[in-house]
This record gives sequence, C-alpha cells and structure tokens, in this order.
Amino acid sequence: MKRLLYILLLPALLVTVTACRPDPVTPDNPKEQKSIACLFERTLPEDVTDLTIQDELLTIHNTTTGQDVEYKTLEGIKLAPGLYNLNYTTTCRYKLHGVAMEGRLVAQIENMEVTDQTTDPLKLRLELRIVPTVQDFVIQEIFFTGTLTPAGKQYHGTSYVVLYNGTDRVLYADGIAFCESGFNPARKFDYKPDIRQEAMAVHAVYVIPGSGKEHPVKPGERLILCDIGIDHKVNNPNAFDLSKANFEWYDESSSPAHQDFDSPTVPNLDKWYCYTKSFFILHNRGFASYAIARIPITKEEYLKDYKYDYTYVLTHNGNSYDMSGSCYKLPNDWIIDGVNCSVEAVHQWTILPETIDAGYTNCGTVDGQKDRYFHSVRRKYLGKDAEGHVILQDTNNSFEDFNPMVTASLIEEQGTAINAKGTPCTTKTYDGVVPIKQ
Repeated sequence: MKRLLYILLLPALLVTVTACRPDPVTPDNPKEQKSIACLFERTLPEDVTDLTIQDELLTIHNTTTGQDVEYKTLEGIKLAPGLYNLNYTTTCRYKLHGVAMEGRLVAQIENMEVTDQTTDPLKLRLELRIVPTVQDFVIQEIFFTGTLTPAGKQYHGTSYVVLYNGTDRVLYADGIAFCESGFNPARKFDYKPDIRQEAMAVHAVYVIPGSGKEHPVKPGERLILCDIGIDHKVNNPNAFDLSKANFEWYDESSSPAHQDFDSPTVPNLDKWYCYTKSFFILHNRGFASYAIARIPITKEEYLKDYKYDYTYVLTHNGNSYDMSGSCYKLPNDWIIDGVNCSVEAVHQWTILPETIDAGYTNCGTVDGQKDRYFHSVRRKYLGKDAEGHVILQDTNNSFEDFNPMVTASLIEEQGTAINAKGTPCTTKTYDGVVPIKQ
C-alpha cells in the first residue's frame, strides 16, 4: 500500500515542482536556468537634490515573451536570461536649483540583455529625468524697454512677448488672449468696486485668431507676439528682426499723425479692445501687469458683459477730487499666467492677486533708468525634462521666477546691439543668466 501511494502521488508532485521552479538538470536539460538579482541605483538629473519618493513603479517588459511585470519597489527583483525594456516612474518631491518641486521623475533602460554569464547581482543605473508639471502656456519673456538709435534716441516698435509650451503635449494657441492691466503699480487708489480678488482690470485685449486647432505649439516650442513685425534693423541698426514673429498687435489708428504699421509677413492678433485711439505699445518702463488667458466666450459677449466702471478719489495738494474710469475685467479663473512688472523706487502695489503673482519683476530699480534699454525680463531656467525640453521656474511669484533686466533673448539669438554704440551681443543664455553650452 505504501508503494502504491508513492506511485499515485508522484505525478502530482512532479506537476507542483514543474510549476514552481525551472526544469531540473537532466540529460535533456543539462543546465538549470539562472535568475540574476538586480541592484538599482537612481541617478538624479543635474541640479536636482533632496529627493523624497512618495511612490514608484517599475515596469519590466520581456521582449521575447511580450509579458509585462510591474513592481512597486526596487527591492528583491530577479530576472531570468532574456531581453528586457525597463520603464521607471516615481512621484516625488525634490529641489531643482534649490526650488522646491513636486512631480514625476522617469527613467528608461532599453534592450537590456540578461544571460547566464551576467554578473550577479546585476547593477542597473536609472538615470532620472524630469516630467513637466505645468498645464498650459507660460509667459517666458517680456521685452518692453525698446532699443536706442546710434544717436541715443528711443526707438519704438520692437516690444515683444514670448509664450512657452512647457507641458509634455501639443498646445493650441487659438483663442489665447494677451492683456495689459488698466491700473499702474506706481499709482495706487482705492478703486471701487474692488474686483482684484475676482478679476483683473485690463485696458488692452488682443486675441490669437483661430477656430481651435489652427496654431499648434509642440512641447518645448514658443510663440512670439510683437508690436511691429518687421526687420527693424532697416530703420535702426541697433534693433533686431521681428519679421518672423508669430503674431503682432496692430491698430487702425484714428489719429492721422500717429499711424500704426501693418507687417506684410506677420499675421495680426484679433483686437478685442484697447484704450488708445492711436496704437498700443507696452509701457517702456514696465509700469503694468500682463496676463494670458483662455476666454471661454465670444468677443461680442465679452464686450457686452464684462465692462468695468470704477470710481476713486484723487488727492493733490491737499484737495480731493472724485474720479471715475472704465475698462474691462478679465476673470482670474480665465487667466493661465500673469506677470506683475514695476520699479522698486516707485512701486506702490501689485495689481494681480497673490494666487496669480505674489511679486513683481523689473527692468531697473529707479524710474526712467537710463540703461534699461535692450533689456527684458526672462523666466528662470531650471533644467531640461525627459525629452530635453527647457523647464522654466513657475511659483506664481515673479520676484522669484524671473531674471530682471537681462539681455533680451532675440538680441542674444541674432547677435545684435546691446547698447546705443552698437556693441554686438556675443553671449547666448537660456534665461539671461545661465549660459547655453555649445
């Protein structure tokens, strides 16, 4: 009976052993399959420190069998001989150039072959890269100071604004509104009604035309909105070329003595509203705030329903005067990015609420600073993401996020003048400070 029981149990035992381990060593299978332990090392991107992992996922794809296996830890992983692709993602906190960030880091290892001769343990390096966290366009740069002629006179028409796609997907610029504030940071009044926590008072609204998907912008690419889209070097050898900008703000002036110029090469923004009866220019000392927004209604609805009439009291030489004004309001919920600009010596208030911009940036510390020309404000460069695209700092505080009064990017790119003497620019940077390594 004992012998019979042994014979009956043997097939079941063989099935169990076969299911739990590789085939045993036999004449037909002379070598038992080997499993190699994996020892992982995470390598942080440049300028990333203080990594704190919240959760992680490693997906191992066997290219021979087509099977995927997921691990929520890097400990205790073993691989049999084969060809593999590894994809690693961690949700984490870290610091980038000292700035606290929260997001994802990723790494990939492709076509990794494991054989019986592979060293055990197998040391694998996960070279982590940053995944973008922004969700829409940001204002990368504002150039409002203008240039000077060789005679030292102000030259207008070269103002521009750069919008940047720092996401990991294609964005469509159709319908993006570029707006300038109706209030001045160097002149504070008790405006009534006070709408600051719900909307931005704007006196210029220019919108990128399009039906929804006419103007795609790939990750890592930019849009340039400008004043007059021509090669300004023709009129001023110290200026630069804007004939390849994406859009210009153009105004049909009702003043015969002050006419705008319509570029033949750069399409116009759709003008929804502007306070001036001649043509719009950015305040060349930076006494304004700027925003970009996605307006979810038509131009007609906006102009009908979002007019903002306000009152305030002006005090001068001890006398008070009741004043009134009107512009339009841009709901804060529509704003996708905003930047306060000002000058320290005369700054009285920040126009945008803290939830959009808690600080301000500048081109100069005193009003009318003589050396402000040829300079812009540029958002700080933090590094590059997993696809090699530039990451820009965005903490909703322009004092922290922008490099103030640095050489304008188009001046760097085109190697044009940095002063009235015509000295050519010889540097190229990501943000006016961090050099681009050739």
